[in-house]
Amino acid sequence: MRVYLGSDHAGFELKEHLVSHLEKQGYEVVDAGPAVYDGTDDYPPFVLRAARAVADDEGALGVVIGGSGNGEQMAANKVAGVRAALAWSEETARLAREHNDANVLSVGGRMHPLAESTRFVETFLATSYSDDERHTRRIDMISRFERTGELPPLA
Repeated sequence: MRVYLGSDHAGFELKEHLVSHLEKQGYEVVDAGPAVYDGTDDYPPFVLRAARAVADDEGALGVVIGGSGNGEQMAANKVAGVRAALAWSEETARLAREHNDANVLSVGGRMHPLAESTRFVETFLATSYSDDERHTRRIDMISRFERTGELPPLA
C-alpha cells in the first residue's frame, strides 16, 4: 500500500520517523515534505500535496502531521475526495477508517509521544472500512454535498 506523508516543522520529527518505520513495515512511502527542518515553514504546501496525491491514487492512504493536527486536517479536507480525520487515540484512528472510510489521518506531533503517535498511524493503516450500509449512506451524503453543494434532505 502506498502512504503519502506531509507535515510542517512541528510534525517533522514524527514524519521522518514514520517514513523509515513504515518502509520497514513494507509500505510504499511517498514523502511530500518538507525535506529539511525549517522552524518557520507553513504546512499547507506539504499537506495539500500529500492530500491531493491520496485523492488521485485510488487505494492509497495519507498521514498529515503538525503541532496539533487541526490545521493539517482542515487543509487536507479542502481537497476533493479526501476524508481526513484527526486522531487523538488508537480508537479514533480505527473508527476513522472503520466508520468513515477516512483516507487521510491527521496527527498532532506535539500532542502525543512518538510511540503513541506511531500506534495511531499503524492502527489507521491496518484498519479496513466496515462497508456497513449506514456508514456508506452517510459518506455518500457528504460526497454528494462536496460535488453539488446541495444539502441532504432532513430525515
